[in-house]
Amino acid sequence: MPEPESVPRLEYRRRADRQRECAAEAGRLEETISRARLGVALVALLIASLAGLGWLSWWWLAVPSAVFLALRAVHARIRRRRRRAEQGRAFYERGLARLDGQWAGAGQRGARFLDPHHPYADDLDVFGEGSLYELLCGARTTRGEETLAAWLRTPADPATVRERQAAVRELTPRLDLREDLAVLGDEVATSVRPDALSTLATSRRRPGTGLRLGTTAVTAAALLAMAAWAVGWAPLGVAIVVLAIQGGVRRWLRERVRETDRIVAGHGPDLEVLAAVFERLEREPLASPLLARLSGEMTTGGLRPSRAVRSLRRRVDLLDSRRNQFFAAIAALTMWDVHCTLAIETWRATHGHAVAAWLAAVAELEALSSLAGFAWEHPEDVYPEIVEGEVRFEAEGLGHPLMPEARCVRNDVWLGGTTRMLIVSGSNMSGKSTLLRAAGLNAVLALAGAPVRAWRLRLSQLSVGATLRIRDSVQEGTSRFYAELVRLRDLVRIADGPVPLLFLLDEILHGTNSHDRRRGAAAVVSGLVERGAIGLVTTHDLALSEVADDPGLRAANVHFEDRLENGRMHFDYRMRPGVVRTSNALELMRTLGLWRDAPSR
Repeated sequence: MPEPESVPRLEYRRRADRQRECAAEAGRLEETISRARLGVALVALLIASLAGLGWLSWWWLAVPSAVFLALRAVHARIRRRRRRAEQGRAFYERGLARLDGQWAGAGQRGARFLDPHHPYADDLDVFGEGSLYELLCGARTTRGEETLAAWLRTPADPATVRERQAAVRELTPRLDLREDLAVLGDEVATSVRPDALSTLATSRRRPGTGLRLGTTAVTAAALLAMAAWAVGWAPLGVAIVVLAIQGGVRRWLRERVRETDRIVAGHGPDLEVLAAVFERLEREPLASPLLARLSGEMTTGGLRPSRAVRSLRRRVDLLDSRRNQFFAAIAALTMWDVHCTLAIETWRATHGHAVAAWLAAVAELEALSSLAGFAWEHPEDVYPEIVEGEVRFEAEGLGHPLMPEARCVRNDVWLGGTTRMLIVSGSNMSGKSTLLRAAGLNAVLALAGAPVRAWRLRLSQLSVGATLRIRDSVQEGTSRFYAELVRLRDLVRIADGPVPLLFLLDEILHGTNSHDRRRGAAAVVSGLVERGAIGLVTTHDLALSEVADDPGLRAANVHFEDRLENGRMHFDYRMRPGVVRTSNALELMRTLGLWRDAPSR
């Protein structure tokens, strides 16, 4: 009997179907209106023909013209409705793909955040295709993406984690908010310059009252002089002199106009989308301490950022309008570009100081919304308990958060107190590296403020360091072994810091001989434990398991097993106490035809 579908899956499917129906209905309306517009155009053509023959008055064209303009406006609204429904459907279909485990390569991968020298990001698949970032990220603004990436790269302190947890809990059921931000975010992502507002943060000068009044007086004088000449009240020379004075003022301010135009030209659509994002967030009631603070940061002097940004958008549009060929002459005669420039400079001087806070608040809300989306899609995942005092990482039912739930095998991991280190042995592909990544990724999630893939997780504030994906570098002239030594040195330095280290060492020092490896590995892990670190070390070299005999290390041996059935290897990925006693290397080689037993004589 099939298992019942989860609430997130049912809700996503219901909403995707509804958006699909809305898009189809809007599409049918679009087709109907298109035909109506064509009919009205044909009627207008017929009336024009009859008017040309003198059978009708040309005034009859006013009726089809008005109807055509009305249909055009309605058509535009219907097209926006269809596009929004299609974007909403795509949003829910992406959610269904994540629930089906088919999300890798389809989302935002955060490739620009990859850093091979980071102590764990590359090792734990935090960024890149099929990464934790790709699974989590629902941000569309560049600042939102950067904020989420920063949270995944830098574990937060306990107070910050608890604040974020409360905010994520509040945002988790707000599916409508995530849909609206995703739809608006799609427009941000496809706009010309999505972070337009950041370039307008401050202005070096506020136009003085004298300058504004002076330019207004010059333009008014020029208009009056031209009007007086047109009706015969003043000679042409007077108008020419006043226009020359205005031209001199315009040349004097030409560089200011060019500088402002360089910053804001073409930003009108971007600003409109950003204003819509602000407005949507302003409408959302936010109660948790962190969300209430962010909401307050988006309000400056009682003015909502959506209103301020729309005010700027109008000024930018007015400046851009001087490029219209039908308006260019009027703009030239009235110093239109100068007046718009001074209005934009006034806006920047008035609101520019608040722009950074607005953008930071929106970015943090986007990052929290991304974590809330993850929490909504994984209702069985739990929020970890962040504890003060002794270093610890205590997990029951710990699973890998990037694996589909149906394939996820869970294990218990207890570090802290009498056990500071687990030495994990086992054969190839038995689950050792997956265990390390599960522990590391869940620590990253926990200390970012998100729920974790576990039945229970209790941990202290930790730094994370790993050696699961150490590579040689031709550009840097380093071997794999040397690169691992450099990473281990970095982890020792992190362990010397104020925050205890969770180390995840995979096949430590496997690039050297067994004798040196055992001695070197023992020195490294003992040094880390002496510095207050806890962690896991995997190995194929059973000699390393003897390190656990040192009572000062407070280490324990655990292992993964496998079995051979009908020529195939089988793994249960269950962690067991003690040291593994079997190896599957030769069996795997034999399965692939790389090893043959010597013939008996």
